[in-house]
Amino acid sequence: MAKDISHWLENMVYFELLRRNKDVYVGKINNLEVDFVVTDNDGYTSYYQVAWTTMQPETLERELASLRAIKDSNPKYLLTTDIDLNPVYDGIRKLNVADWLLQNTVNHD
Repeated sequence: MAKDISHWLENMVYFELLRRNKDVYVGKINNLEVDFVVTDNDGYTSYYQVAWTTMQPETLERELASLRAIKDSNPKYLLTTDIDLNPVYDGIRKLNVADWLLQNTVNHD
């Protein structure tokens, strides 16, 4: 069941990214998968990793690994259902997915 919920959350984020942006792809760097590589209508690229929760340290590290492997300076986001203070890990912003869904536009910061 938890796996189904995670896929549901990924699908929801995917369709919202499509609605907001020009192109959405699944990315791969070495043997790591990035859930979504996004190019917006202005040509900006950003990266998204989606997880139901990353409250367990090993889950957090697993989800951050693919984003950390990307060595460019484009925005990187980890979207979860966790309620915390939107921490930043090595430039990767962890956001609550409900808050992110309520945003009108994708930020370029």
